[in-house]
Amino acid sequence: MTRPRIPAAIWALGLVSMFMDISSEMIHSLLPMFLATSLGVSATAIGLIEGLAESTALIVKVFSGVLSDWLGKRKGLALLGYALGAVTKPFFALATGAGLVVAARLVDRVGKGIRGAPRDALVADLTPPEVRGAAFGLRQSLDTVGAFLGPLLATAFMLLWADDFRAVFWVAVVPGVIAVAVLALGVREPERHSGERRVNPIRRETLRLLGPGYWWVVALGSVFTLARFSEAFLVLRAQQLGVSMALVPLVMVAMNVIYAASAYPFGWLADRVSHTRLLGAGLVVLIASDVLLARAVGLPGLLAGVALWGIHMGMTQGLLAAMVADTAPAPLRGTAYGVFNLASGLAMLLASVVAGGLWDAFGPGATFWAGAGFAVLSLALLLRHPAAVRRLSAESGR
Repeated sequence: MTRPRIPAAIWALGLVSMFMDISSEMIHSLLPMFLATSLGVSATAIGLIEGLAESTALIVKVFSGVLSDWLGKRKGLALLGYALGAVTKPFFALATGAGLVVAARLVDRVGKGIRGAPRDALVADLTPPEVRGAAFGLRQSLDTVGAFLGPLLATAFMLLWADDFRAVFWVAVVPGVIAVAVLALGVREPERHSGERRVNPIRRETLRLLGPGYWWVVALGSVFTLARFSEAFLVLRAQQLGVSMALVPLVMVAMNVIYAASAYPFGWLADRVSHTRLLGAGLVVLIASDVLLARAVGLPGLLAGVALWGIHMGMTQGLLAAMVADTAPAPLRGTAYGVFNLASGLAMLLASVVAGGLWDAFGPGATFWAGAGFAVLSLALLLRHPAAVRRLSAESGR
């Protein structure tokens, strides 16, 4: 039996993610230094700005997912979210004080929150179930290409223009505009069947349609996220092991290159093998990465741990998104992604706080040993996978 092809609209959505990530990462990779050196903002204030920004995105994600289900439309909300992200970019270049930067950063994160759940639901709506894993893997791969191209371009332009932050910020406007144009022109909302009605996702009887299989995926994704705390700790580990300040950002570039290269192949594989087994294999890779990073005493151990971290991201992130799509009813996919993203985001915040506390109290090794412990807990939950999810995987032919 010939499997259907990934729709062209999924490639377009991947390119949208890539261009917006290039635009955002060109700015975000330089923003802490810009705030500290050009605007004289303290480290505490920088941390507060970032915390407010990410919290804002988390809260908005749930509301945008619910709204996309209630409206029965995804593209308009996704377009609004990407447009808000693009509109904020010039304000970073124009800022002469922290106030405008904070406003732009918060609006940018509102845009990210608005677009996330409707975009993922749109991927699920547009893609045949037989190639859903590959579709999510492809979108994630292109998104991650932007995540490493942005910092590379920012570094190149800073060297070319003698550390002119504002010039780099102005260049970042261009890929943001391209992202909005590609979404507007290259993606068409799938037509609803004539018998379909809009749903009110916040009604109790409607929410009951999100069954045990979905909530187990949410719980599993949350515990999994506790095991893979913020990637900022990879950067800190590199610095602690003696990598020079100028080369430390290349650690994240290397991780994202591996992530981008592996996301689509493992998404393709997810359409052909058991989701449970593939996610379990990804957790084993994460445990190996944590152990290497905990025990590293030099560059070889660091690079091996970072490489495995990138592979585990490629194995699991698109897969978890596909598992949400498989366990949530089509009319509630926006809500399902909003709740999943909120739970995972809160788990990420908690994990990063715990990881930082362990780092300060007991050293870097304790942070990564704890990550390995949470990964083992995730494996234990996976072994108790509910029958509903296993049945769904079997029905999908995996």
